[in-house]
Amino acid sequence: MKRTFRCTAASLLLATAASAQTPAATGHWQASIQANPTTELTAYFDLEGTAPALTGAMSVPQQTPKPFPLSSIIVRHDSLLLAVEALHGSFAGRFSADGQQVAGAWVQNGKTFPLTLRRRSTQDKAAAPRRPQSPHAPFPYRSQDLTFPNKKAGFDLAGTLTLPTGAGPFPAVVLVTGSGAQDRDETLLGHQPFLVLADYLTRRGFAVLRYDDRGVGQSKGVFKDALTTDFTTDAQAALAYLRTRPDIRPHQVALMGHSEGGSIVWQAAAQPGGPDLAVALAGPGLPGDAILLRQQKDLAKANGADSASIGAQYRLYRALFAELHRVPATLPTEELMARLTPIAQQQMPGTSAGQIRPIVAQLASPWMRAFLLTDPAPYFAKLKCPVLAINGTHDLQVAADENLPAIARALHAAHNRDVTTRALPQLNHLFQTDPAAKADYGNIEETFAPAALQVIGDWLSARTGPKAVAGR
Repeated sequence: MKRTFRCTAASLLLATAASAQTPAATGHWQASIQANPTTELTAYFDLEGTAPALTGAMSVPQQTPKPFPLSSIIVRHDSLLLAVEALHGSFAGRFSADGQQVAGAWVQNGKTFPLTLRRRSTQDKAAAPRRPQSPHAPFPYRSQDLTFPNKKAGFDLAGTLTLPTGAGPFPAVVLVTGSGAQDRDETLLGHQPFLVLADYLTRRGFAVLRYDDRGVGQSKGVFKDALTTDFTTDAQAALAYLRTRPDIRPHQVALMGHSEGGSIVWQAAAQPGGPDLAVALAGPGLPGDAILLRQQKDLAKANGADSASIGAQYRLYRALFAELHRVPATLPTEELMARLTPIAQQQMPGTSAGQIRPIVAQLASPWMRAFLLTDPAPYFAKLKCPVLAINGTHDLQVAADENLPAIARALHAAHNRDVTTRALPQLNHLFQTDPAAKADYGNIEETFAPAALQVIGDWLSARTGPKAVAGR
């Protein structure tokens, strides 16, 4: 699941020199970005100082309350150039004659979006989206910020452990984020689903550990080029850490993963020292290439694409995925791109090399390549702990009607005696109520449907309550 406008912390950098005769860029600006046919984002740019010593920040409150520092600000004659290194994005535009607008384009991850900055008054504020489920203090439980080691990788991960009141020991849950560089709350579009989930489960008597991905937030390590198997070692480190604590029941520790986190759950649960309970939230049951082919079709349809373009896209990626299966897994990235490029050109006649390169580059990246070639079946064959797998019927990224049956079939074939799968009506990939099935996550106020929270809490309680403890 790819994210746009992710947030990282960095200090503001000085801008480069600008001519004294150029328009004044200092002030408050706002612009609308049409991220997709159903989602419009409002971005705010705040510039301070005088050229050549301008500083500033960009914010997208629909996605996160944290600002993104502008890493470069250049005012040259009638042009304004901005760069946001944290987002791999940049803006280039020209001032209007009155200096009240800058018309240009925003470029991010190889995509270009028309963008016009308009001056706003200091009274206009970037309004944060309404998130009624976000928990607020005081809390009826304890919260600890901590670090724990991934000894195999050689660095520490940082997270938050919430503990019910009392001495314990408590059953525990480790939360594992989905794809992309995620913080411990899995922050996306102003939503913090893991914060809501941890709050709910802790109130029900579970200790909950959620942590920043490696290289994100306060966690050490490097995120770039890490594979799902690497992230699995992070989850295994979290499990091992919890089992050392006297306030945790060492034989009642669940691993709960969302999206790619579900793959991490399967991999960890198939190895020694795995979780006592496995929970997949929109986790995969099919190989990665099959999931992505269905995902592209469902998302394109939701965004209004016609059947001809959907079919053309399907044929393109099916041909590219077939080649990925044919080449050696160790083939260097540039050589793989060279193999994929003529296939893309054949499927997309008349398309320029500049348009094709981002497509093949994404598929040839280490993480995507591994994802597309990963089949969870070998892990299911070794997975013996109790399993809960839930999906929303309106999930456009991991289709419930294909993945849940695949999970159930594989686990039953492996003689796992405690398998529960649930397709929850009208819920999307983030487990929001989404009747229109548009995956418009940012404009939905709900963060995590209460019905989904209850299914998770009830299933865990049934396997960690007094009878479960007495039976050990």
